[in-house]
This record gives sequence, C-alpha cells and structure tokens, in this order.
Amino acid sequence: MRAERLIAVLMLLKKHDRLTATAIAAELGVSERTVLRDIDALSLSGVPVYAERGRHGGFALLPGYRTDLTGLTVDEATSLLAGTGRLDSPAFASAMRKVTAALPDAHRDRAVGAAARVLVRPEGFVREPDRLEALEPVQRAVFDGRRLRVRYRRRGDDVGRERTIDPIGLIVAGDTWYLVATVDGDERMYRVSRMTDVEVLEEDARRPAVVDLETIWERRRQEFRSSFEFVDVVIDCRASDVDGLVGFADVLSQTEEDDDRVRLRLRFADRSHAIRVLWTGCFDRTFTIIEPAWVRETIRDRLVAVLDGFGA
Repeated sequence: MRAERLIAVLMLLKKHDRLTATAIAAELGVSERTVLRDIDALSLSGVPVYAERGRHGGFALLPGYRTDLTGLTVDEATSLLAGTGRLDSPAFASAMRKVTAALPDAHRDRAVGAAARVLVRPEGFVREPDRLEALEPVQRAVFDGRRLRVRYRRRGDDVGRERTIDPIGLIVAGDTWYLVATVDGDERMYRVSRMTDVEVLEEDARRPAVVDLETIWERRRQEFRSSFEFVDVVIDCRASDVDGLVGFADVLSQTEEDDDRVRLRLRFADRSHAIRVLWTGCFDRTFTIIEPAWVRETIRDRLVAVLDGFGA
C-alpha cells in the first residue's frame, strides 16, 4: 500500500504550509522512519519537497508548486490505477480517484482506459498458488493493445501449444490472474500461470474499444459452476471448527445449535469434492454428517477400512 501512502503524504503537504515528520507519522499511523523514506521517494520522483530546520521547521512543498502530479507518466499512472496491489481497498480506491482527477487531460483517458481492462474479484475458480513469470508482458500487451504469441499449457499438459491471441483484459480472482482474449474472434479465458514463451507482437490487437469485464467474469463463472453436479451436505460441528470447513465449500445456511455447536448446509462442486473435503476434515475436526446418507456411509466405510488396516 505504499502508493496510497505516498499520495497521502503529498496531500498533507499540499494542505499544510509545513509539517514535521512526527506530525505526518501520527496522521498516517506509521513510524517517523517510514515518513522519511517516503519523503525521499517523493523527492527522487521529482516532487519538490524540501526540509526547513529549526523549532518551526518541517517538510514543505516548493512555493507555487501545484500538486497536479504532472510529473507522473502514463505508465506510472496506469501502474497505480491497474497494478498488482490490493485494489479492493477503499482507501486505495480513494487515493486512485485523486490521482485520476489530478492527471493532465492528455493522459487521463489513456490511463483510465487501461485501468478499465483489469477487474479484481475476491473469489476465484481455484485455490492453488500461481506462478506469474508471464504477467508483466501480458499486462503490457493488454495496456498497449498489442497481440500476443504464447505457449499455453492446459491442465495435465507439460508442453503446451503455441497460439497467437488478441488480449482484451485481465481478471484477478482471489490470487489467480486470468487473461480474457479472443482467438479468431472467439472469446477465451487463459490462466496466466500456464503461459510460457510470451512475446508481445508489434501488431495491434483486434478487440472491442470498450470491455465489460464484470459481465464476462460472471458469465464465465456461471458456465464453470454449471459444469458440476452440485452436492449439498448438512453437518453438525463445533463452532470452533466452522472456519476450517467453510473455506472449501459454499455455505448455504448456518444455524446456531445448543452446546456451542453449529448446523451447516454446505454445497460442494460434485460428489468427489464433498468426500475429499469431509474425509480430510474428519481427522482434525469433530463433526456429524446429517445428510445425505450416502456421504455419511462413504466416510464411515473408509474409516472402518482404515481401522481394519491397523487391526483395530
């Protein structure tokens, strides 16, 4: 969140004639050492911050300096508006609105247009960590409107296949990056971590001038979810075990029971998903499977087989 803090320091200096490092630190809830580092960063980036010594000293902006951030390049503005940080933070969003309003007219449309091609969502399709070596050139192609040549590996494919694609936008879901692109006019979604040998071409991407990534994400997510035969399971568990179970399924309902117990109705992607999660969970959590009966019987039969293997 350093970008947000640097902008906050700049806004404070604009509002006051001068401020001490102690006052800035108290306002932002950081240490004085952090403030001094931020002041150095602003100075190095071309913002005319200077120090006045003495009892009434502090930091100030050069008289006459307008904080319209004209020293901010288009690429820097784009990085702030559509970078890889926590863009879902309200404070960060507020800071970005200030940057947007302060940009010169010649830069604003381009920077905001680039930012519109990144969507941040809290949920994702998968939970495994991503490798993002390909992200930087993919981002560059999205923002610059260039075609991409990539080698893409599908699940279980170690080699992958080369293809030329027209990037439309990026979606960050959970910790996973997806590229929305077209191939011969057909819309596709690619997981960035499965891309290698990424080359940004000099050709302009063939893509619409305006994109609604929110609509694309919701449609793709519904298509993904509809490919599964959902299984609903009702369990009773201790209140302290709820967090360890709900992270692996959708919670349809949660009802407080007696004796610090909770009744949950969980939705799993399919039968194997339900059995896998509940089988793993039964070793370090205490819960009772209420329904359906086949889930309870499957888990019970597995436990009996394990006990038989130990001669119990």
